[in-house]
Amino acid sequence: MVWHRSNIVDPTRKGSGLVTMLESVLLTLFTKHYLSIVQWLTRAVALGHVRLRINDLSPSGNQPFHDEEQKVHTVVNGEIYEYDRLRDEMIEKLGYNFESTSDCELVLALYKYHGMSFLSHLRGEFSLCLYDSERELFLAVRDRYGIKPLFWTVVDGELFVTAEMKAFLPLGWKPEWDVEGIVDGSHQIGSRTIFKAVQKVQPGHMLMCDHFGEINEQQYWDMDYPHKLQLEYRSEDEMVEGIRSRLLDAIKVRLRADVKVCVALSGGIDSSVVAGMANHLIHEGEKFGSDTSAEKLSCFGIAFDEESGFDESPTANRTADFLGVKFYKKQMDEQALADNFEAATWLNELPNPDLNFIGLYALSELVREQGFRVVLNGQGSDEIFSGYPLFMPDYLSETDEALPMPELSKEIQDEQFSKFKSRVQGSHRGASRAATPYDSRLLSNTLTPAQMIDAYPILPFNPSILGNHNVPPDPQLAYAAAIPSDVMSKMSDQWHPLHTAQYIFTKAHLENLILSNLGDRGEMAHSIEGRTPFLDHRLTEYANGLPPSMKIRPVIRSLPTGTNISKDRVGGSDSSRDVEVEYIEKYVLREAARPFVTDEIYRKRKHPYSAPLQYGVNGPLHRLMRRLVTEENIAQLGFLEWTTRSIVKGSERSLGQMVDLAFEEKDASVFRLVICVAQWVVLGKGFGVAKAGS
Repeated sequence: MVWHRSNIVDPTRKGSGLVTMLESVLLTLFTKHYLSIVQWLTRAVALGHVRLRINDLSPSGNQPFHDEEQKVHTVVNGEIYEYDRLRDEMIEKLGYNFESTSDCELVLALYKYHGMSFLSHLRGEFSLCLYDSERELFLAVRDRYGIKPLFWTVVDGELFVTAEMKAFLPLGWKPEWDVEGIVDGSHQIGSRTIFKAVQKVQPGHMLMCDHFGEINEQQYWDMDYPHKLQLEYRSEDEMVEGIRSRLLDAIKVRLRADVKVCVALSGGIDSSVVAGMANHLIHEGEKFGSDTSAEKLSCFGIAFDEESGFDESPTANRTADFLGVKFYKKQMDEQALADNFEAATWLNELPNPDLNFIGLYALSELVREQGFRVVLNGQGSDEIFSGYPLFMPDYLSETDEALPMPELSKEIQDEQFSKFKSRVQGSHRGASRAATPYDSRLLSNTLTPAQMIDAYPILPFNPSILGNHNVPPDPQLAYAAAIPSDVMSKMSDQWHPLHTAQYIFTKAHLENLILSNLGDRGEMAHSIEGRTPFLDHRLTEYANGLPPSMKIRPVIRSLPTGTNISKDRVGGSDSSRDVEVEYIEKYVLREAARPFVTDEIYRKRKHPYSAPLQYGVNGPLHRLMRRLVTEENIAQLGFLEWTTRSIVKGSERSLGQMVDLAFEEKDASVFRLVICVAQWVVLGKGFGVAKAGS
């Protein structure tokens, strides 16, 4: 956590008052598992750090770090990889005298040698703050994909930066709902949050303040994709090996730690290949963590009730048996979900339309109980390799000119695209929002954004906050507004629509929901460091440069003449035969992973990680929702309406009736609405937010 003070200083906060205030902030972020709290103050700047010891467990690894001249100071959250090589380089080139063996101290040396370009040399998951007292330069930086959170706000002329918004509360910050950002969806992308005047440092960006002047945000990295007409000359084997070698390296560097390391394992290919490759590296002699006596890799997974249809743990069990690794399971029944709902919501600081985030929160507790401190996960793979079914229409909307698939005739492709497009447009609830063709055109008519929006329930907003509109605006407008103009130009003229869809999904859902609610927040709540090899930028830059058909691969199968064609089959151009089209998502990853996973995993189609959506009447979750979703609590929020015409049922009902409906009729869309409303209530109470419009 950093507190950077401007020239407007409240004298009552000097001396012991300032120390007390900073301690209060750090204690907000502190759990019983953290091992040290350290702070450093000058007249103008205060740095504080709550330490989770991963590398260099000695006191010399405590932060903040300072250079020998006491001119440059930094605090770092996360992990910097390849630190042995970088450390040797800085000793040789700069003669830098390191005081620790911590990877985080590298930030000082790299900054002193490379200046502002030091960020291009950082590989890892991190957020950091740096103060150069000689230049009076302050930087707050977030890693390329936003794996580690970082927020900032200004209170009474003073700039505050911290890893969680709740840490602003001891500093005199009075939270107010950003109703506009909540209504139009702009808190889901870009720099806005659910609170007024609180912003995220965006992934791949740095916040900069020079000589205590204006605060500016600059981008230092972004995703890019090749021109859609650029022919691919590499062989398929070369591209598969390119992914395999880079993923192995990304996993290898993430096995290094001075504490015990494990892998999160579900029933999908992403976590399975991480476990498989990690296991392979260990058998090849690669050191993993500090457990020198361990003969086996340990993996952890979540088990939901078998009858729910959402339990993938049997598949994970078979993978663990195949690899010969230890496998620990966290059973998440309805009672466990209810018991952890409020704590996990408070930590996430953002509502989630699924209860899957509670599973990750509880799993991290099990990891901690078994003595582990670092866990490798499979986050980011679906975004990089086009694993979600919602990407399919945008893949089919244009021919892949870079790597043409001659088996997929234009007739078949057009027919398939038309089918997918009709399905998306038929299910999109844009009619419930102020959607126009202009909204879609801004995003190059990609269909993925509409499907992303439909993942969120439409909240019953209070009509008084909607102004002249009786429905909220389509969030596609917010998505477009958050994307830089040069990127919009590439989307329009250069990128294949699949790559445009990947970019938008990554910038919105991955960076603002998945990596937070299904990543860092639940892990750090139990002092666990999550590591994401699929988001290693050396791997992603290579993957982004691959043609669309290396990510989604059409497979055409001929059928005997006269075969009845199901709704998932299409007639080919040759009237003498029929064809069946299958699309293999994450094709290049499957081929790269094949030596390390079971045949079951290699062939398995995408099954999103989700918690069950149906529960019994008067059970633990039903009782919890009744307690949270009350007329009094909704009135205190100020931006929701208690009685409204139900978007999902078409009749006027109270939110209390919707709670009962979710459990009585087991309606998934109503259930998602109810749990989101309940999370807004939890956050409003936890932060003590004033009623909107009061």
